[in-house]
Amino acid sequence: MRTYGVLVISHGSRDEGWVQLVDEAVAAVRMPQGIPIYASYLELVQGQLIQDGIYSLEAQGVTDIIVVPLFVSSGSTHIDEISYALGVVEQPLLETDLEPFHIQARIHFTSPIDDDPVIAEIIYDKIKELSESPSQEILLLVGHGSKEKGFHLKWRHGLELLAERLKALGGYDEADVAMLLPDQVSRKMAWWAKKKPRHTVIVAPLFLSEGYFTTKVIPSRMDGFAYTYNGRALLPSPLISKWIEKQIASEISDGEQVMRHDGQKSKTDL
Repeated sequence: MRTYGVLVISHGSRDEGWVQLVDEAVAAVRMPQGIPIYASYLELVQGQLIQDGIYSLEAQGVTDIIVVPLFVSSGSTHIDEISYALGVVEQPLLETDLEPFHIQARIHFTSPIDDDPVIAEIIYDKIKELSESPSQEILLLVGHGSKEKGFHLKWRHGLELLAERLKALGGYDEADVAMLLPDQVSRKMAWWAKKKPRHTVIVAPLFLSEGYFTTKVIPSRMDGFAYTYNGRALLPSPLISKWIEKQIASEISDGEQVMRHDGQKSKTDL
């Protein structure tokens, strides 16, 4: 009989507020009775690192760990190294200092955010206050990105699909994407200023939480251009918890019997 547990992994930050937002989102996830969940971090959060989470779940009798990578793109190089360290893939595509974790449980690795429609709803909810005349507006979705070829393509693919979802939700005339790495923001802003000079550009950041990139980097890359921006990231939002629930449900089949920690059987209600 399998005993499930959930390990949510995000990057981590020295900013306690950043970590608190993730912890709160994980704590708000509605879990089936008897299935523990643990918020862990790749780095910077001592006592809540990935290995801490593995040990904690296994100590509770978990035989199968559902890993939910709380990263915004499959193109993140961190997804590559975490997959390797968890034994999901034999070798990482890029060199990494991350050592394989000590694991006894089976690992079930779910997908990161990418273009999930729930995430599109979150972003739209954050930026809709900026819109006045959608038919005269251009949405520019900005993500961190990557210079690594294969990872760059994954970033672009996810951003483009997400931008299309946002275009439909907001009724914008155009939707485009730009990455910070490599720096595409100024080129995209110059392009739209020339092509549709009378349109308003609404800039939407695709970042898990507000911080250095949303408050400093993105505005600096748009210096000299006209745009509308509020810097609001995905968190806080109750829909992040719903997205985590959705990822968990994808790994536990409907009605499957799971063992509760009191030894009784219980059906999942995800």
